Amino acid sequence: MARSGRSLVGCVAPTIGAERVSRRVYLHIGLLKTATTFLQEALWVHKQALGERGLLVPGRHRRRHLISSLDLREDPKLARRSGDVAQPWQDLVDEIQQWAGPTAVISHEFFAPAAVPHIRRALESFPGSELHVVITARVLTELAPSLWQEWVKNGGKLDIDTYLEPGEPDPHDEWGWAAFDLADVLRRWGSVIPHDRIHVLPMRADHSRRTEIWDRFLDTMGIDGTGLVPPEEAANVSLGVVQVESLRRINAELMDFNTAGDRSHWIRSYLAHGGVMPNERERFRPGAERWTDLVERSLEAVRLLESEGYDVRGELDALRPPDEPPSVRHPSEVGNAEMLETATRTIAAMLTDVRSRNQANKALKRQLEVVSEPPRV
Repeated sequence: MARSGRSLVGCVAPTIGAERVSRRVYLHIGLLKTATTFLQEALWVHKQALGERGLLVPGRHRRRHLISSLDLREDPKLARRSGDVAQPWQDLVDEIQQWAGPTAVISHEFFAPAAVPHIRRALESFPGSELHVVITARVLTELAPSLWQEWVKNGGKLDIDTYLEPGEPDPHDEWGWAAFDLADVLRRWGSVIPHDRIHVLPMRADHSRRTEIWDRFLDTMGIDGTGLVPPEEAANVSLGVVQVESLRRINAELMDFNTAGDRSHWIRSYLAHGGVMPNERERFRPGAERWTDLVERSLEAVRLLESEGYDVRGELDALRPPDEPPSVRHPSEVGNAEMLETATRTIAAMLTDVRSRNQANKALKRQLEVVSEPPRV
């Protein structure tokens, strides 16, 4: 049985005369690596203020949106997640249904790979409401290398040209084609949701324009963002080609980092983002065959957006691929001497860090021994 959502006060039901206006529920489904974390942080920082303006951000914390995406997609990995995983999607639905305001938003990039039956379930979860879909998008030729890097930072072991295998979209693969091929996402979600209720926000990889993305995101949902300044974004840790190729090879030697928590905490947060690995931020490119495939998929997405009645909020040209690949190295061109230097510097930094942590633990142990020492009589 579904649990009832918490009671929400301070917002009246929207009306025009005596007629109730249909609630709008916005499902922000990504895509991956399109400022989703930035937008989600801004939503939660301003959760109370947004509620006062008529926009509900449901859930006790951000993680509820992540695990609700697993629930909606019937992903078996949900059972391995910690905490309350009984019915996270329905919990959010119940809270929204009890909300007296006009608008609600659920946001996580792991919704994107949902299959058609899952999308129908999302639509049918809100009878009497309008379900809208928001897609933040980048050109695929730029997005795919960025996504490969993120996949490696989360334990991925395959090279840039083979980590995305051809085949049917897999709704349980948050890192596969179904999660970020915009044309495929549009077709699946557009087979259930009216196209004029699918809002696509093109964006470029320009961190100086993140505030503009936030304003456009709120405007899409009909929310006045005046005074709602997004939080200052943490520095984007983007590895260079030598470091990401080195990390990929390290991952192949990590035998028991099998949980999402282990991979996130130790590989991504500590090794890739923790400052122990040197980083020259040298850009890289996929191989010629993969580049051609990415160009074709990008052009197909643009064609659909131009001809199928989707609501594009921003510059469609931002999603057009360039004529030529960038003049940068392919990861296979990284030499062993370069990776040896990265490994040497990484080991030195890790040893320094381990010593520092050990000294801190010894100091804390001495303090605890003093506190627990019995009083003298």
